[in-house]
Amino acid sequence: MSDQSVGDLLREFAPRVLGTLVHRHGQFDVCEDAVQEALLAAAQRWPADGVPERPHAWLLTVATRTLVDFWRRDSARRRRELEAAALEPAGVAETADVDDTLVLLFLCCHPDLSPSSQLALTLRAVGGLTTVEIAAAFLVPEATIAKRIVRAKQRIRASGARFELPAAEQWRARLDVVLHVLYLVFNEGYTTSAGPVLHRADLTAEAIRLTRLLHRLLPVEGEVAGVLALMLLTDARRAARTDAAGAIVPLAEQRRELWDASAIAEGVALVTRTLGTGLVGPYQIQATVAALHDEAATADDTDWPQILALYDVLDHVAPGPLVTLSRAVALAMVRGPRAGLALLGTLDGDDRMAHTHRLEAVRAHLLDQAGDVAAARESYLRAARMTASRPERDYLTLRAARLA
Repeated sequence: MSDQSVGDLLREFAPRVLGTLVHRHGQFDVCEDAVQEALLAAAQRWPADGVPERPHAWLLTVATRTLVDFWRRDSARRRRELEAAALEPAGVAETADVDDTLVLLFLCCHPDLSPSSQLALTLRAVGGLTTVEIAAAFLVPEATIAKRIVRAKQRIRASGARFELPAAEQWRARLDVVLHVLYLVFNEGYTTSAGPVLHRADLTAEAIRLTRLLHRLLPVEGEVAGVLALMLLTDARRAARTDAAGAIVPLAEQRRELWDASAIAEGVALVTRTLGTGLVGPYQIQATVAALHDEAATADDTDWPQILALYDVLDHVAPGPLVTLSRAVALAMVRGPRAGLALLGTLDGDDRMAHTHRLEAVRAHLLDQAGDVAAARESYLRAARMTASRPERDYLTLRAARLA
């Protein structure tokens, strides 16, 4: 079995094993360490020995033995050692098919944790990524990620959080946090915030995998379906986003025959089944916009009036500067670039846009459409200086050069 196949299998089973251990023993921190030891043992042995008939039970047994060893070395926890040892043979058989991944997702996205800690812990505990992989994905030192994960586990322990789904009055807010974290993972993979590559397919695939799992566990939640549809409809364009040399190709110029038709069909089906079945949330609205883009045979066939109407609704449901940015583009396509530029002007004093290049990049595009070549060139160059992504910087610089 290839190393990649083993890795995929371990990512699938890691959250289930951790969920079982935490459900049984509590102590998220030591259970997570035990699972990491089991994953390491599997990564070393399975490629040579073959995958065991019951992978979940194998991992659970190894992780449980690691816990027993840990408690044996800790004289203050001898009682727990005896309890765990007594439970081990029966416990593996009884719980091997129980999947507590949903509870684990909510625990990793506990409101006491910072967003960066939620993100790192989710990728580690639920996504099965190593500390090295998470650090590489977000271009930060491995030690930084390690500290975030340690602090997050300590925080969960100190909070006294129980391994259970949130109470009814907390459900919506906690689910929103989980969806936000999963979408952050996807966005970082689809357009990396820094570095030499435009996208990280491993991160987008992991975000989609985890969201599929969440959708399978919560099939009637409209916003879960909305996030999954949005990811699929967006990721469907990945193959056409760059040319043979790796340069960015804007949406209007992409070769649509390269788009993933099966992902589009699945995303559209999710949107169709979801709309009209309950309250419509922001992810469902964004997924509908993505569907309108993907279903247009050509850029000229895009239903911009409908997209603008959807962004007007989104601005009412979940207002924010990024929504205004998207509305400005849609408004420009419907009423002309000057109308879009006027709306963009409302963001000039928004501190939330001070650390992103996207406002200047959109302004440059609309100025270019309006025929203000000199101002467009300056905005392209400002945007290029503000981004840490090499592909985006190269694209913006090239657009400016063409206007010289």
